Amino acid sequence: MGRILPIRARTTKRRPRLGLKAGAAWLQGARQVRSPNCDDRPAGVPPSLVVIHGISLPPGQFGGPHIDELFTNALDPLGHPYFRGLAGIRVSSHLLIRRNGEVVQYVPLHRRAWHAGKSSFQGRDRCNDYSVGIELEGTDNTPYTQAQYRRLATVISLLRRSLPTLATAPLVGHCDIAPGRKTDPGPAFDWPHLRQRLAPRNARRR
Repeated sequence: MGRILPIRARTTKRRPRLGLKAGAAWLQGARQVRSPNCDDRPAGVPPSLVVIHGISLPPGQFGGPHIDELFTNALDPLGHPYFRGLAGIRVSSHLLIRRNGEVVQYVPLHRRAWHAGKSSFQGRDRCNDYSVGIELEGTDNTPYTQAQYRRLATVISLLRRSLPTLATAPLVGHCDIAPGRKTDPGPAFDWPHLRQRLAPRNARRR
């Protein structure tokens, strides 16, 4: 009879604790992948808007390296038929939250990431100038994960506490600032659930 091996306790990989010091440009606990696709914000224009996006490369496929490659200009246009349409595109985002809750930062918060494109919010154009862009790995019609909502709520709370101009910043989707051109994060994104996670604890109990 073979030797009976002890059953090992199941372990789960914990994500690094996130932090953001007052006025800091980089999130503590986020994986850093520095993108060249950024520049300075206009003088005297701090971030005052948070834009939530959805992204997957190729569309509907999760977990690969292609988002990092896109934001660092390393995406092989021959790697997938969809990538051919992205050849020469220079885009980025400040942050990405993957399906498993991993947070990746590409651009320091004080700089302008190239995530919004032609856009307008409340009559004010060029949203890249005054926004922080957060990508969620997903599609318009695929439910986002609870790990993503937890991390997103944490990130937004850190931004609001650490950067005064974001303390009361509106939260919008890419679809809200570029209607007719963009649809993300799509109908699968649960805005009420996010707002509930962001609500003060005493308000949640009511």
